[in-house]
Amino acid sequence: MTAIIGAGIDRVDAALKVTGSANYPNDVAYPGLAHAALVRATVAAGRIRAIDTSAAEAAPGVLTVITHLTAPRLDRGPMTLLGPSPPAPIQDDRILHHGQHVAIVVADSPERARHAASLVRVEYETVKALLDLDDPRAEVTANPWNLDTDRGDVAAGFAAADVVVEGTYTTPDNTNNPLGLMSTVAIWHGDSLTVHDSTQWPHNVRTSLAKIFKVPESGIRVLAPYVGGGFGAGLRMWPHVILTVLAAREVGRPVKLVLTRPEMFTSVGHRPHSVMRFKLGATRDGRLMAIDADGVSPVAMEDDDYEPVSLCAATAYGCSHVRTRDRQVRLNIPCPGSMRAPAEGQGNFGLESAVDELAHALGMDPLELRLRNFAQADPESGLPWSSNALRECYRLGAERFGWSRRTPQPGSMREGRWLIGYGMAAVSYPAYQVPCQARASLHRDGSAFVRSAATDIGTGTYTVMTQLAAESLGLDVSRVRFDLGDSDMPYSPQAGGSGLTGALGNAVHLACRRLVGDVLDLVRDDANSPLRGMKLDDVTVDQGRVHRVGIPEQGEAYSDILARHGVEELSADGRSIPPRSEDLGMAVAGAFGAKFVEVRVDPDLGLLRVARVVSAIDGGRVLNEKTATSQIVGGTVGGISQAMFEDTATDRETGRIANATFGDYLIPVNADIPDIDVIFVGEPDPATPIGTKGVGEVGLVGLAAAIANAVHHATGRRIRTLPITIDQLML
Repeated sequence: MTAIIGAGIDRVDAALKVTGSANYPNDVAYPGLAHAALVRATVAAGRIRAIDTSAAEAAPGVLTVITHLTAPRLDRGPMTLLGPSPPAPIQDDRILHHGQHVAIVVADSPERARHAASLVRVEYETVKALLDLDDPRAEVTANPWNLDTDRGDVAAGFAAADVVVEGTYTTPDNTNNPLGLMSTVAIWHGDSLTVHDSTQWPHNVRTSLAKIFKVPESGIRVLAPYVGGGFGAGLRMWPHVILTVLAAREVGRPVKLVLTRPEMFTSVGHRPHSVMRFKLGATRDGRLMAIDADGVSPVAMEDDDYEPVSLCAATAYGCSHVRTRDRQVRLNIPCPGSMRAPAEGQGNFGLESAVDELAHALGMDPLELRLRNFAQADPESGLPWSSNALRECYRLGAERFGWSRRTPQPGSMREGRWLIGYGMAAVSYPAYQVPCQARASLHRDGSAFVRSAATDIGTGTYTVMTQLAAESLGLDVSRVRFDLGDSDMPYSPQAGGSGLTGALGNAVHLACRRLVGDVLDLVRDDANSPLRGMKLDDVTVDQGRVHRVGIPEQGEAYSDILARHGVEELSADGRSIPPRSEDLGMAVAGAFGAKFVEVRVDPDLGLLRVARVVSAIDGGRVLNEKTATSQIVGGTVGGISQAMFEDTATDRETGRIANATFGDYLIPVNADIPDIDVIFVGEPDPATPIGTKGVGEVGLVGLAAAIANAVHHATGRRIRTLPITIDQLML
């Protein structure tokens, strides 16, 4: 075997991106391309009393204006792996949230489309919007996805506890803001359809459009070879995609729609705000006796996104008595959706802040408290973990960070005018994997082509799958081409949930192994081959050759075998199956980690600076250390942003998002980000053939709690509401 896996090679798509040659959806052009613009509701609840499109229709270059009065009836999209599809757009006169699409205008240029959209006049009959979780008029659903947990006897656990802490923790709406504006280009060819879309899941777009427009899936092709980020915004097929496809059918021309930045805030989901209550009880020596957690978050009026923010408490620690409860409240808000580390990003902030409060109440080092409650086995099933290097994350992360220098008393560490704080948080992110398919082909020249309908949203999928295929086939990376982002390729699930690398990687590995087996089948009865009669277990691959294990000279090159047998191309398919705990006799483990943070606080000005971050991560087998490190660094930046900056501000009277631009929505800049140290620990996870765990989500989780805990250590102030702002810190 070669030694390609693990090496931090440069991204194979880097040159295309830095030279501007990578073709993103908003780069796509067709002859006769028309452009679309949206008209959005300016109220949060009510009905459209009248809509006047005459001025827009008369504007130069306008091809059509589609409203609920002229749009055909469309079915809702199908149930997906991530839940129901969002409702179809402009189907009636109801207004369910501010910014809802009420019309789409198509013109011969983007400028003319936007101008015409501004001419559409809408009159509304308004009602008082539901915008507050505590509004007594709102519909509340308990345990909507049946994920609430009960373990042991929580009341008895608290009765046996010496120390009990309880707190309420809140997180605000955050909005996915990938740098690339999400865009769609649609073109009909008779009854066939091609769509270029900023999606993280091409097959979902194809399946959804087939149901909505009543056309066969075989007649739809969805292309997303490059996506300008996503962070979860591209996991669902949003209404603007449907409108673009509808507009293209209506005008008989290809149509492009590029969302504006303000439209991104109301069109492609957001992390919903949450209110969480965590109650923890422990013995005097730090043994957790009971955990009780409740969470509530909003959902849109006709949507079913769900974020069980309390659920993380069920498996984070070895505690015998645990109860978690989650509720949803229907409000007049845009549809929420996944944003990097959904549910865990919010829930971990509450849980790990509460654990820190418990450590302080016990007079115990926060790291020691977590070590004493390490879950030796999966707390829910009782099965041993397939792998769990969290203890090693604690140990190596603390050593690298210098945790032993921490003095226990809040406010006891200082450097000049700055108060110094050390904080930490434990992280566990659940395993997630679904079936995936890939196809691998060998060409007569000895090169390989591997493909699957996955997407690469910046995570490095092109690169790590090229590496994996190269190692599995014994080829140099330069001899392997990996392609993705095309729904005509073998099925792939979404790029999200930290599940794609495992699902796709296992499928690629199996496809390549079968391909080598097919090569051996060619020479099974070949008297001229030194590999005659050999099986997969008898051989290994290296430098473009198949040879007997331990005997490199007893083998031959792929190119020679294919040429001798007159084969131009040989292909094999691989299909990965998610591991099941009940089959393995062990709990399939996700990623684990420990986050250590140093902050500095100016008590007079209320300034907060993050000085250092150390992330120790158990991510199983790391396929590319450079791209994996980049994932943790990017997640760390997102975690700092969640802790200190991001807050989608909705006016509680009108439902309008008040800061829907990069001028008003705060995100960190380079000067806000400190040195970020990343350590990978642990071994390949035996639950899957390639031994990986996802690291895309775990990089963000824990940063908000670690920063808040560090602020408490620096100042003595316990921050339970994100983001942490100047007014909370002025002493």
